[in-house]
Amino acid sequence: MRDLAPSIYRQRLVIEAYPAEPISAVQIIDYLAGLAPVLDMKGLIEPVTHRSDLFGWAGWTHWETSGAHFYAWEQPVLFYSVDIYTCKPFDPLVAVEYTKNFFGSASAEYKEF
Repeated sequence: MRDLAPSIYRQRLVIEAYPAEPISAVQIIDYLAGLAPVLDMKGLIEPVTHRSDLFGWAGWTHWETSGAHFYAWEQPVLFYSVDIYTCKPFDPLVAVEYTKNFFGSASAEYKEF
């Protein structure tokens, strides 16, 4: 993929794992609210969530330097996926460890873009 805006810093990280238990809306809000200071991001809104009867929970938060999306499933398997996009550098391993610890995941898969 050609970088169409090399003068704009962008960092992306996807984290996926199995939680220790089903994830609630309150947990998603608490996770996203806590992720901002962990990554030294300035939150602009309180995190929001929505539940789809077909696909489970989703959550989103907006930071001054972009934001993060969160998705959680209960069926066909307990699973979550986090998509972090920023215009400010952050340590991806800090995000992965915070996420694993928050949801009691034994391990996590992740990819930085």
